[in-house]
Parts: sequence; structure tokens; C-alpha cells
Amino acid sequence: MTDTSVEPGFLAVWHTFRIPIIASLATLFLLGRFFTQQKRLKTPSSSSLPPSPRLEKPVSEKESIAIPSLDFKPTSQEKQKPSGPKRILGNRQFKGIDKQQQNDQLAKPSFIKPIIFFATLTISTQKRAQWLVEELRAAAQAKSKGSDKDYGLLPPELHDLSEVDFDDYFVSAPKSPPNSLHTRYVYCFLIPTYNIDTIIDTFLSHLDEIHNDFRIDTAPLSGLAGYSVFGFGDKEDWPTEEEGFCSQAKDLDRWMAKLTGKKRAFPLGLGDTKSDAEASLKEWATGLTEVLGEIAETGGLGEGVPGSGNSLESDEEESEDEEDEQRPKKSKKPQAVVDLEDINFGGSNKKARASPLPVDFTTQSSQSSNNQSTLKEMVPSTSPTYAALTKQGYTIVGSHSGVKICRWTKSALRGRGSCYKFSFYGIKSHLCMETTPSLSCSNKCVFCWRHGTNPVGTTWRWKVDPPEMIFKGVKEGHYKKIKMLKGVPGVRAERFAEAMRIRHCALSLVGEPIFYPHINEFVGMLHDEQISSFLVCNAQHPDQLATLNRVTQLYVSIDASNRESLRKIDRPLHRDFWERFQRCLDILREKRNEQRTVFRLTLVKGFNVEDEVKGYADLVEKGLPCFVEVKGVTYCGTSSSAGAGLTMKNVPFYEEVVAFVTSLNDELQKRGLKYGIGAEHAHSCCILLASERFNVDGKWHTRIDYDRFFELLHKEKTEGISFRPEDYMRETEEWALWGNGGFDPTDQRVRKKGKNRDRVVTEE
Repeated sequence: MTDTSVEPGFLAVWHTFRIPIIASLATLFLLGRFFTQQKRLKTPSSSSLPPSPRLEKPVSEKESIAIPSLDFKPTSQEKQKPSGPKRILGNRQFKGIDKQQQNDQLAKPSFIKPIIFFATLTISTQKRAQWLVEELRAAAQAKSKGSDKDYGLLPPELHDLSEVDFDDYFVSAPKSPPNSLHTRYVYCFLIPTYNIDTIIDTFLSHLDEIHNDFRIDTAPLSGLAGYSVFGFGDKEDWPTEEEGFCSQAKDLDRWMAKLTGKKRAFPLGLGDTKSDAEASLKEWATGLTEVLGEIAETGGLGEGVPGSGNSLESDEEESEDEEDEQRPKKSKKPQAVVDLEDINFGGSNKKARASPLPVDFTTQSSQSSNNQSTLKEMVPSTSPTYAALTKQGYTIVGSHSGVKICRWTKSALRGRGSCYKFSFYGIKSHLCMETTPSLSCSNKCVFCWRHGTNPVGTTWRWKVDPPEMIFKGVKEGHYKKIKMLKGVPGVRAERFAEAMRIRHCALSLVGEPIFYPHINEFVGMLHDEQISSFLVCNAQHPDQLATLNRVTQLYVSIDASNRESLRKIDRPLHRDFWERFQRCLDILREKRNEQRTVFRLTLVKGFNVEDEVKGYADLVEKGLPCFVEVKGVTYCGTSSSAGAGLTMKNVPFYEEVVAFVTSLNDELQKRGLKYGIGAEHAHSCCILLASERFNVDGKWHTRIDYDRFFELLHKEKTEGISFRPEDYMRETEEWALWGNGGFDPTDQRVRKKGKNRDRVVTEE
């Protein structure tokens, strides 16, 4: 018998207190869940983090830079070997990781070991490769004598491409052996070109496969210190590069640029086996040896090559080669460009204008020397002007001078033509330095290439740097910029070597050269080193122009034929600008029998082209220059130019420049002035009118005999014998004469992709 007396009592209690009991239990459960959640938020578990990237091989130094680190400890599950198929990983760099960090790890002094590869069928290339080995071995021994430095040049290795396994050398860069010196490698190639199947074709195909293999980094040889290629060809069978001369060497140079990340240590060299192969190879080897020494000492290829800077400049010509430096995307945001006359003075501009510190241009007064300690710098290194000019590619020398590489320099180095000065006067662009001892100017021309960033002023009120310092600084800056171009695709080794000797100087970069108080001393230094001088002034400083010593050729910018046009185009700061302009023309007339004088006319449609032929003829009649250069304006698309009313509509076509020149020539003929159209350079939209003084026996002699000029200049200094412009003239080349286009036939004309071909101007 079961006792059921307890059950009714329990049920009674349950029914009486069930609601508070259930509520209490629910409250306790919720509180427990709440505290547990709070604890998890305060101490998150490792399982909430993203999984660690796994590698199938040890991480190298370069890869450790490219892979972003994750600061956490992996769980025991993550330490286990992943299941499933293996994943093949390349060394592609993650987006957002700066390649400069990788290059900085390599850019340090080290021992450089050249590895020379060659291919041959007739043993001739092998003999030349062995000669190169001996040259580099001798250079290594010479540099290592008595040296205990932790960098230098090591003896080279020699390999026949037909005997090596390509994967051993071209899938990844060789590394320093364990427990050895810090060694980096430079690949050198001696490659002939054949019209039959050879090992070279197999080698090039292998490089193609490596580059396009998705499992391998697109630049697997970026660990190399650099590379260089020399090609042999036969111009009897293939007269030009377009027809196949050294085509396989050029292909190899392009593939190596892709595989190394554009680490071209020295320009591609080419030699004709029937004529100049030995001489060209020696010249290339000399330059290569110098570069190897620089890499060993500095650890890099120099500015402008990946890992050492950027060679891109604001007005540098665009390249058609796919391996050229990619130009940065233009920002749509307007740039704040500073263009202040008194930017370098503290306080307000009004205060600066109220108390200028003028300097006598023609003499050196004691007062000016005493004020040097209190004068400000024209372009301080901390100023917005300095930042703007350096961003455009200028090298600032001292406090008021600058040097810059012209885009024609790069063009000439690549065999794509020189500027109009070569057609007219025989100046090869890669031998010319463009500089100025004064970045300041007294005009703000609407067509100025310098975007209005250079300082302006009417008097010299800044600190004056000595001419010796400027001369040394601009030469160093120019050579440094030339070296930046050694890795540019298409640069010819022989022209690169020639460019390391300045032969001409164009004082027309920016600003006003004769604004500099010691311009005569600076020009004298140029002449002492057999460097010709081409000085351009803006016809606003007659006193300085009158005291200017002899230069090789003296230019005056003639941008308008009347006062109103000149005011709109040049926007001069001087109130008496027209009177100053007229005085400069008078001075040029006086100098015309002592030195070559030139009027430079820049045609701006809508400003100075229409109905101004007679006005320009008046100016020519007044100044009687030796030459008149007529050139269409180059539009840069700057906001400052647009604000002045200048657009692409103001750029004349070449046909319009031709029409203007012929009309001007006819007007001069009507007035009995003996001028004629001497030469042209259609590529620059430029035509030259010349005085009949330079027409001898029916042939134009607009070019300059530079050796003769320096010979006569020396006699003038030592014996006091004066000379005339006719005494150092040379005959103009046939291809540069009027009607022949003016493009050097030894160079290759390259037209932009996707652009219309140049218009052909025919004479009726």
C-alpha cells in the first residue's frame, strides 16, 4: 500500500509557489548567459581571427617583405597540415605593399659578380665573350688591390646558352652562397642574330614561358643587381633595325626588362660584324665596367631605375614601348600652384615690395656684397616654389639656378631625332645641357612651359651664388640626369657614351639668364671647357644685354609685333616694357656683326598671328638679325595658361606656320631686306629665315663650325683679333633645307600609337 499523503501536500506547495520559482530560474538563466557573453567580448578567442596564410616553402627575405604580418598565435588546428590538393603559390606582391621596401633591402654596397651568357655558331661570339671575361677580370683585380672594403667587383663567370639549364638561372635569381660575402649578380649577354633556328630562339621562347607562367612571379629575376645586352648583326643582310639588324638582341633586352622589373644596368649595345663590332663592344664594355663599380659601391642602378628613384619628368615624351615607365595618373583635383613675386620674403607681399634690395647687374658694388648676409634666397629648399619645380623634374642648384633634361635629349639617345637646333645649327640634343643661372623672370608668358611656378621680379633682390658653384652644380645635375636614362628602353650605348661629354649649353630653361649678375663669368666658364653657349633673353633688360660678352648665338624672344599684343602674351612686369623691348632691338642691331643674333617668334593663334606680318617685318627691319626662328606655340594644358585665355585652339597647325613664314618672307623681300627660308624642322613646327649673309654660292650655311668658333675665340682673347659670324658658319645639310622636312635620315621617326600621322606639306 503506497503512502499518498505527501503528494497532495507537495502539489499544494507547487501550485502555490510555481510562478515565483519559474521566474527565479529564468532570471538566473538569463544572468548566466549575460555574464558569459560579456566575458567572451572581453577575451576574444583566436578562432575569430582570419586564418593564417600558409606557404608550401620557407619564406625568403623578399617574400617576408611582400606578405603582411598578422600578430597572433595560431591554434593547434591551424598548425596541422591542411588537407586537400596542394596550392601552388608564386611570389606576386600583395596590393598595397610598397615595392620600394623590397628594393631598399637590396640597395646597399655589396660584391658584384658578373655572369656572362653567349650564343654562337661560328665561335666568333665565344671569342668576344672570352675577351669580355678577361676585361672584367682585370677590372676586378684592379679594384681589389689594396682594398679591404666590404664591397667590390668579383671575377666573372662565362656560360654558353646551349650548355646551361635555363631553369637554373632564369626562373629565380641566384643567391649568395651560405657563409660567404654578400654577393649580387649582374647578367651580361652577347647575342648574335641569325635567320635560322638556333638555341637563341629556344632561349627566347623559354623567357616567354617564364613570364607568362601564372605560377611564377612576373619579375622572378628582380633579385638581380641588373642586366645588359650586346647584340651582333650584319648590316649587309639587314641594313636597318626594322629589317632585322640585331633583332634577337633587342628581343632579349625586352624580355629581360620584364623579368627583372626593368633593371637595365647599361643600354643595349649593337655592333656590325662587318664594320664596327669590335669598337662598339669595347665602348660598351667600358661603360658596363663603370656601371658595375657604381652598383658595387652604391648598391643600386642610380636614380630613375626601379629601386632608386623615378626618372619621369613633367614634359618628358611618352614612350610606345610597353616596358617603359608608366606615367602616373593625373589627379582630377586642382593643384595649388604658387606663383608669387615675393614668395621668399617673410611677412606680407606688400612689405616685401615696399623694401626691395636691388643689386647692380653690371658692376659689383661693396654695398651689394655687404647685403649678402641679409638677402633672402630666391628659391629656398623649404619653399613651395622649390617643391613645384623639383616635381616638374628640375634640379635646383644653389639658391637660384637650375638644370633639367629636355625631352629631345631622351629622343636623341634613343635614335628618334634631335630638336630643330640640330637641323638649323648642328646641335645634337644628347650633347646639349639645358640650364639657367636665374630661375626668376620678369615676364609671365601665357605659353610658358613652367606652369607659372618659377619666381618673378623686376630687380635682383636675392642672395647671389658664385658662378663657380653654379657651373659645377649644373654639370653634376645634368650628368646625374643622363645616367637616369641608361635603363630607358631603346637608349643606344654609343649615344649614351657621347652624352657624358657636354658640348653645348642652352641658357633657356626657365627664368632670365642675363638676370644673373655674373652671367659673363658663367659664359666664360662654358667656353673654357669648349662648351658652346646659346643664350635666350626676353628683351626686357637692355642694360644687361648691352654688357653681355660674346656668346655662340644670342636669342631675343619676339612674341608680338606691337605693344598691346606683347602685353597680352608676355604679361611683363615692367611698366616701360615696350620701351625696353625697343632698346633691346637696337642693341641686337649693333651686335649683329660681332655674333650670331636670332629673333625667336612664337606664334600663338588668336594673339600674334593674324594681320601682324607687317608689324613683325618692321621689327626685323629694325634689328636686322642674322636669323629669324618662327615656331608654333606648344600648349601644356596648364590651369595658368587657361586662365590667360590660352587653349588648344591657339596652337597653329604646321600649314599655318608655313603660310605665315612665306608671307613674312615676301614682305621682307618687298622692303629690299635680303632674307630667305633657309631650313625647317616640321617635327617641331619650326622654320628658319636666314640673312643672305649666310648664303654662299647659292647654298645656305646656317650651321656652326664649333671648333672654328673656339679657335677664333682663343685668338680674340690672346691676340685681340676680332671675328664675324660668317667666319664660323657651315653648310646646312640637304635634308634640313626648306622643303625636305628637316628630320635626320640617320634617326628613326616614331609616331604615337593611335595618333594621326603627320600632315604632309607640299609646295605648289
